[in-house]
Amino acid sequence: MARKKGRDISGWLVIDKPAGIGSTDVVGRVRWALDAKKAGHAGTLDPDATGVLAVALGEATKTVPHLTEALKCYDFTVTWGAETDSDDASGTVTKTSEARPDAAAIRAALPDFVGQIMQVPPAVSAVKVDGERAYDLAREGASVELASRPLWVESLDLLDAEADSAQLRMVCGKGGYVRAIARDLGRVLGCLGHVAHLRRTWSGPFRVEDAVSFDHIDRAAQAMLDDRMLPLQAALADLPHLRATSAGAVRLRNGNPGDVTTGAEFGETVWVSEGETPLCIGRYMAGQVHPDRVFNL
Repeated sequence: MARKKGRDISGWLVIDKPAGIGSTDVVGRVRWALDAKKAGHAGTLDPDATGVLAVALGEATKTVPHLTEALKCYDFTVTWGAETDSDDASGTVTKTSEARPDAAAIRAALPDFVGQIMQVPPAVSAVKVDGERAYDLAREGASVELASRPLWVESLDLLDAEADSAQLRMVCGKGGYVRAIARDLGRVLGCLGHVAHLRRTWSGPFRVEDAVSFDHIDRAAQAMLDDRMLPLQAALADLPHLRATSAGAVRLRNGNPGDVTTGAEFGETVWVSEGETPLCIGRYMAGQVHPDRVFNL
């Protein structure tokens, strides 16, 4: 089998995604600009959404599941008075209402959307139905019935309220659809609503203040992009960090349990390094780490 062409680089590049482009397209451009062998992302953003899209390169792709589990923050604007078939401004209006909520009514409704909630994803979403994406079925005119799914909402706050719109901030776990929050909030308030603007300001350890503008992603800027890359372990900030012994490092690199010089709770998921070099992610058991993911750095 032919080897993949490109540079063997590993780390994270945080992109400030603009509206009008898909997450996969951003990853493709980053991979091209950096001439990287392998790239992926942690957490899709809708094409019309902007903000933090963390792109994993090389061995950092093995840490994506840990970032996917992390909390994420969204600032968004809800327009009242209309519901659309996509639950955002890109869709077709399906229902309208003359009712408008005031700030007090909005604040009173928010607590029911905090904590462990059940959420029905938008009909135009990447959720699979019988092996097909819901958005593909919706485009074909099929009636899409999606089941509700659990979502952890850490917080949902009203930032500002105007006559026809409101600005909110939500911190939530994986799998959350801000568009569904806007839709359901509009229904509860009796005024209907949809997302007009959506921006992800942080995702786990990655902040929009540290992101690279999409306009700067070009091969001519490769040196600058290299300098802006974050190390693989940037995605592992929520995991305990242990250090391997010299003999343990050899075993861990080969995928075998290895000794570490520091400890954690029995059975806890940790990441291990030799010096500053990440070795693996694994489970700590009585002085050893049993690797689940080994980094080839």
